[in-house]
Amino acid sequence: MTVSQIAVADEGPQFSRLALGMWRLASWQMSRAERVAMIEACLDLGFTTYDHADIYGDYTCEGLFGAALAEKPALRERMQLVTKCGIKLVSKNRPAHAIKHYDTSKAHIVASVENSLKVLHTDRIDLLLIHRPDPLMDADETAEALTALRGAGKVLYCGVSNFNPAQFELLASRLAFPLVTNQVELSALNMEALHDGSVDMCQRLRVSPMAWSPLGGGRLFREEGAQAVRLREALGRVGEALGGVTIDQVALAWLLNHPARIIPILGTGNMERIRSAAAAEALQLSREQWFAIWSASAGSEVP
Repeated sequence: MTVSQIAVADEGPQFSRLALGMWRLASWQMSRAERVAMIEACLDLGFTTYDHADIYGDYTCEGLFGAALAEKPALRERMQLVTKCGIKLVSKNRPAHAIKHYDTSKAHIVASVENSLKVLHTDRIDLLLIHRPDPLMDADETAEALTALRGAGKVLYCGVSNFNPAQFELLASRLAFPLVTNQVELSALNMEALHDGSVDMCQRLRVSPMAWSPLGGGRLFREEGAQAVRLREALGRVGEALGGVTIDQVALAWLLNHPARIIPILGTGNMERIRSAAAAEALQLSREQWFAIWSASAGSEVP
């Protein structure tokens, strides 16, 4: 079973229905050959969208992924690369940073993209996201940077991450082209984006939101708090009704069945888990099953 493709927005790119997040790539401790093999196997399963950020792995993950692309350049033509900028970490790899902070200035955005292009061994970023809302963001200056990068062909599409609707609309108001996604934390464990207007806004704009930590960063499986226990029980009951599928597949299907066409971002390099996730796309939840999971997370029935 292979993952399908969808248009992220009316004027946006085609992405795989589930994306692969590379924020833990450094911790997987794979050799270059193992990274190449993993990417090839994932592409064969239809996972064509790879989510990065300059800061992942203490500024190392883009380079690790790029080394694999340098080994097999033809792989680049089979995928879409997403990356983010706008956060500055205190790091031995960035000795000039004295304090963790945000920077959405034109100079930083352009410099970050140039570095991402270099270490990823590519000539374009398919989708660039502003990683976090910056209280000092000058929307005109940020828009100028995105416009220049897009005009140069170094960035094909732009979006944001972790923005609330007002912050999204502020930046969008300064651009002559649409923002094509908002990447937000969203899972059965964390439903805030369903309630704060973020997902509603995306559906209104016909923009697919991207969901990071769609399984709660693994907390769904290991936490013993009341919410996690209720959810595991509810997901298990739905899984049994669907023919004995696993709770992680049901949790992903819960997002995939939402009408906003949410794109979950998986955070694993385990091929067994990736294959399991691919099968989740085919699962159809009834409205009652969907709300049973919602109610388990909320700890109460709907009002």
